[in-house]
Amino acid sequence: MKKVYLETYGCQMNVSDSERVSTALARDGFEMIDDESDADVVLINTCSVREKAEQKLYTQVGRLRHRKHRKKPIIGVLGCVAQLEGETLFERSPGINFVLGTRAVGRVSDTLKQALGGRNRIADLGERADDYDWTVADTHRHSPYVAFVPIIEGCNKFCTYCIVPFARGRERSLPASEIVRQVLDLRRSGVREVHLIGQNVNSYRPDSDSGLEMFGGRSPFSRLLRAVAATGIERVKFTTSFPRDFTDDIIDAIDSNENLCNWVHLPVQSGSDRVLRSMKRGHTVDRYKRIIDKLKASDRDIAITTDIIVGFPGESEKDFAETVKLVEYCGFDSSYIFKYSPRPGTPAFEMEDDVTPAEKTIRFLELENVQKRVQSQRLSRYPGKVLKVLAEGRSTRTENGISGHSTCHKVVNFLGGDEHLGKVVDVRVKEIKANSLFGEII
Repeated sequence: MKKVYLETYGCQMNVSDSERVSTALARDGFEMIDDESDADVVLINTCSVREKAEQKLYTQVGRLRHRKHRKKPIIGVLGCVAQLEGETLFERSPGINFVLGTRAVGRVSDTLKQALGGRNRIADLGERADDYDWTVADTHRHSPYVAFVPIIEGCNKFCTYCIVPFARGRERSLPASEIVRQVLDLRRSGVREVHLIGQNVNSYRPDSDSGLEMFGGRSPFSRLLRAVAATGIERVKFTTSFPRDFTDDIIDAIDSNENLCNWVHLPVQSGSDRVLRSMKRGHTVDRYKRIIDKLKASDRDIAITTDIIVGFPGESEKDFAETVKLVEYCGFDSSYIFKYSPRPGTPAFEMEDDVTPAEKTIRFLELENVQKRVQSQRLSRYPGKVLKVLAEGRSTRTENGISGHSTCHKVVNFLGGDEHLGKVVDVRVKEIKANSLFGEII
């Protein structure tokens, strides 16, 4: 039985892909292991959203090929870098034996058998098979209590900075009946929380709306949310949402269903209308603010998180100042802030990258400090509050501690034992940490 080590970079879609790759390989007679040093095969599931993430691939392959006193494994590259670079990866990093694109991962077992049989430089960038199995074996999920459920893959938005449409292809929504079936199966297997995921999860548009007609809401996504809530699964989260497709009926669905969690991740990217137009985001600052206002008007106390890029080509000091003002206005619970990184193949790559690296760093640090202040203000509402927390694992920070997430997607640590794992417990918040909360079970 050949031993396979799988390393995953990037987003939840990549994690979800890796879970299905592990499921398929174990089913087909391979042994999935956690120790890379003992592997016959090393698979690297790659991310290409940022240059740093892509560079990790080449560093890892070089290290594997030049390590001493240990066997040199067969190396396979999966994911977005594989899809974008294809056979050129063999020239850029000669240690690679095979490449599988984002929609070819269902053929991983066959490809791996060919590589083990002596064939080299195999590249498969083809389309996903119609009968591709989206399910994940219980033993290969990242958590026994939390499951990712892809509902849409690809992207039609073509924001000028983003490589995802080229790496993941056009949007393709899975049938609602298949999604609901998966959630029901997960509930029966003991999963307490599902994450509906996609590059733009709320852009969900199935070929047929069959089975969703009985649920309220104007958009197919809001109807799907209600259908998944009706399965009785304890908690439902979704990410990532696209502002242009974020409709009021999504908020209505959250308000109407207790098991739809009170957390929305809604990337804004910039607080300047001029920069947003250059990014081709398709929304304005005013439109974004109106969504935020409606989310904050909900009785559910919805936590709001976002992504922001600083130093986009042409971003002036005035543009950046408008982004700072927007962060202060929105009061995000957290923000993922990135310095603009040119990605070959995107329209923005042809623009002049005229914000210097030093200026990007200055803007990053300034915005980070603003976000920390805003985040501290948001966290001040938590001491004394009781949160429902899914106990997911042992805490690495606290002796005899348990760590989990609240419905508003805050990391919460508390004292407890193994008997709490997999259960939703009431935790009263006693202390605020920089990026987490600490409390006690009540």
